[in-house]
Amino acid sequence: MANFPSKVKIVEVGARDGLQNEHARIWTATKVELIDRLSACGLKVIEASSFVSPKWVPQLSDAEDVYAGIKRAPGVSYPALVPNIQGMQRALKVGVEEIAVFTAASETFNQRNINASISESIERFQPVMDLASEAGVRVRGYVSCVLGCPYEGKVPVDTVATVARELLQLGCYEVSLGDTIGVGTPRAAQIMLERVAREVPLDQLGLHFHDTRGQALANLYACLEMGAQIIDSAVAGLGGCPYANGATGNVATEDVLYMLQGMDIETGVDLERLLEAGRFISAALNRAPASKLGRIGKL
Repeated sequence: MANFPSKVKIVEVGARDGLQNEHARIWTATKVELIDRLSACGLKVIEASSFVSPKWVPQLSDAEDVYAGIKRAPGVSYPALVPNIQGMQRALKVGVEEIAVFTAASETFNQRNINASISESIERFQPVMDLASEAGVRVRGYVSCVLGCPYEGKVPVDTVATVARELLQLGCYEVSLGDTIGVGTPRAAQIMLERVAREVPLDQLGLHFHDTRGQALANLYACLEMGAQIIDSAVAGLGGCPYANGATGNVATEDVLYMLQGMDIETGVDLERLLEAGRFISAALNRAPASKLGRIGKL
């Protein structure tokens, strides 16, 4: 029997996860305007940037300037991705109030991504968590490759559950489960979520599904049937993964919102304004929106 939620929290990741893989330079002012437009849509969580080394992600080397430029709306969180203590110190200097740390459920992916094993990556988070606790900063955890890895193939659901539990025990208030390369299908997504929910409460689990093979909305629907109530998505379907060849963008926020509205699930987000934000950033990138709704240009 379906257990659909009455309300879903959307975590908008377009300005960080969506833009980090773009090769052409995106001006800071464009990023700031995108975030301000997203704030005006009614979104309550907007991932704004990442305090990683500019050597590894040059597109986000302006994180400090982005945070200095955005208009922080009341009741809206603007988290940043933080890989280490140096990134955490940078984030605190500009008043970041929520961060995210990241690892994977695949050993090989983790080595290629951050040059560490899963256990080593979690150990590295401890100084970041300690500093976050001292500063009153909330921490979200990301787990990549929960439905498959570009190097290892299928990832055991027990491993996903273990990593998610360890992030919760470390102090993360929420854990986002990422289908990084978009290989999941609805039943596989349900099996994975059911297993992880034995270790982490369902209301503390987010779904971060890429749409590489056109399965993201179907996978989200299957997880909503089980009561999932947190969805990560990117305006205009922005995104990709620099460490996974062929991995296209995140599921588009516009398409997710359209589906949720049709299911009478509350989000508090203005879909028309969201479409406008998607058109804005797509024009800045000189291409059509990747969202289905954005391409037809109307509700």
